[in-house]
Amino acid sequence: MMNTQILEEMLITAVRQVKYRKVGLVLFLLSISATNLLAQSLEQEFTDNLTYKLLLKQPGNPAQAYDLKPVKGQEQLQAGNKLTVSVSQNIKQEADHVALTITVEALQDSYFSLQGKFKTPGINYDTSHLYLPGFWYRKNLRSPDKAPSARVSKNWIVREDRLSSPLVGIYDQEQKQSYSLARVDKLEREALAPISHGEVVLSGHSDLGAVGFGEENGGAYLSFAYPYQEAPHSYYRKLTLGDPVTSFLHLKRGEKVTLNYQLMKFAAADYADYMKQIWTRSYDMYQPKPVTDNKLTDEEIKRILTKFYTQSYVEAGNLKGFSGIHLQTHLCEKLKILEVGFIGRVLLNAFNALEFAEQHKDAELRQLALNVMDSYEQHGFSETGFFREVVDMENNTEETTYSIRRQSEGIYAALLYLDYEKRNGRKHPQWEKNIKRLLANILKLQQKDGHYPRKFKGDLQLVDPTGGSSPSAVLPLVMAYKYFGDTKYLNSARKVIDYQEKEIISKSDYFSSTLDADCEDKEASLYAATALYYMAMVTKGKEQERYKKLAQQVAYFTLSWYYTWDVPFAPGQMLGDVGLKSRGWGNVSVENNHIDVFIFEFDEVLKWLAQETGEKRFAAFADVIRSSMREQLLPYPGHMADIAKEGYYPEVVQHTQWDYGHFGKGFYNLHFAPGWTVASIWELLTDNRAKDYLTRKR
Repeated sequence: MMNTQILEEMLITAVRQVKYRKVGLVLFLLSISATNLLAQSLEQEFTDNLTYKLLLKQPGNPAQAYDLKPVKGQEQLQAGNKLTVSVSQNIKQEADHVALTITVEALQDSYFSLQGKFKTPGINYDTSHLYLPGFWYRKNLRSPDKAPSARVSKNWIVREDRLSSPLVGIYDQEQKQSYSLARVDKLEREALAPISHGEVVLSGHSDLGAVGFGEENGGAYLSFAYPYQEAPHSYYRKLTLGDPVTSFLHLKRGEKVTLNYQLMKFAAADYADYMKQIWTRSYDMYQPKPVTDNKLTDEEIKRILTKFYTQSYVEAGNLKGFSGIHLQTHLCEKLKILEVGFIGRVLLNAFNALEFAEQHKDAELRQLALNVMDSYEQHGFSETGFFREVVDMENNTEETTYSIRRQSEGIYAALLYLDYEKRNGRKHPQWEKNIKRLLANILKLQQKDGHYPRKFKGDLQLVDPTGGSSPSAVLPLVMAYKYFGDTKYLNSARKVIDYQEKEIISKSDYFSSTLDADCEDKEASLYAATALYYMAMVTKGKEQERYKKLAQQVAYFTLSWYYTWDVPFAPGQMLGDVGLKSRGWGNVSVENNHIDVFIFEFDEVLKWLAQETGEKRFAAFADVIRSSMREQLLPYPGHMADIAKEGYYPEVVQHTQWDYGHFGKGFYNLHFAPGWTVASIWELLTDNRAKDYLTRKR
């Protein structure tokens, strides 16, 4: 086996032995030779380190396991016993990967499960980071004990539909080397399983398999299975690890299935570089295209979303707003519960309603929006000057522990409103006074290293001092700098970015931005990227270039949460029956395993990055996101998507074997929060809102 050092020595010798005019040709020929030799090396690595186990089951009896071994010069895999199925493999080197094709053919009626394991040569488990897109990052050590993590087990295999791309990867920090294994079949069919644990015979044909990883004698391996398997636990509900499951597919005599995988090996400077390379390869591999069956214009979608505003308007004590949290999908009832930011977004919805109403001369909608903004101007702040984050008049309670994220999202919406009003010749001195007082409180919370605490009390006592949510504060700080013209807000944002670069980005550790979980999550990286975009919009030169470079690095992590493919659903699972295509939707977090439409202005960030960095995939995938989220589950007459009222865009979309408390795969959870989903889709359809605000001359 020829290594890189030997190839380098060959090149040096060649240069010394030939005339100058021949060097180019020799180098070209040797580069081809080097590529071929390294390719053969990878193919040999795969061949030498790949093992199989076949499970055959007679219904009503435990499965029998057989180790399969390759025979030199043959594709057929052999076992010590006569089997009811034949299994063959073909391993072939392609341009930048090894292609593995497996064929399983029934010699007689059979129920089978096939499992494979690739031992990664030279990779040490302890010094490695793992990757299951949208589900597992590094070793998931930010996750609680009752969610999947390396504390629970070092060996995991999970269903492919849990993953935003159906692949598994490992990166060794010391060796600077990585391996990734990807399923590349078109996965279109799924079958229902009568039970969710143990040995399960599927009710029909399913394309879904599983991928995973593990540790063995200090080394590491990547694994796969078909049909799907989950071990050592399934994960079917929030913080609830279930029993393992192995599914079996029935093949009649003469029937066969073909499975296709790609093995990739490449060097990476660090885990962030690995994430960049593996995401770009994933995008190129699965080539997600925009959803083309959209029927509505952006304006028509917004018109439908306004039905949420008119139907959800409610008074909660002396506050007015939109009932958008803790609702039931089959009722979409009015509850006197108002939340400023996550997950209600009352103020942002009010601003969106006002802007739309004035554009379309809708007097009723305009009055509702003004009622909300006026009520928060007069009654929306606590005695200590913070937003009253959550007011629940159903239970006569009010949240007294505040969060940097909700406060930031409230300021963000208020400044959009104040800027809009000022441009229309309307002044709100009391609003400005309230926001300045709140910003003064926020600045007092900033820690010496630049981060903001996640949760705190009105007297500034810290409840959760961790800094994972800090990037969310950058948006309102930069906006306040532009609105009030005071550099102290921008300087505070700069300190956040310094902290963010040192403690989050450089460590590839994006966590705890969402408030209903404490783990690795999509919103942490999304806010980090958006914060850098905001900073780049108000700075120049080397400082701006720094933010641009960091934003690009963060964006790959954020995109890793978004689906590059369409998961299959079984007949009878509503989401499949209405034709949901999951590409472009994002997984939520390690702890909460469902998809949603959290995007807000990240579409704008991606398009800017594509223009500034030349990474065209960013803009192309932004188009996928936009096309997929716009209207697939938007409820309107004849297209209600199992939601009781028009405009109430659904939230907890259960796309895998997941049950947040009700119904499971192919359905929504019973409870949802359309307050934030409506706001997210609205911002997605409002082009360049952030750029216009931040670059407008005042």
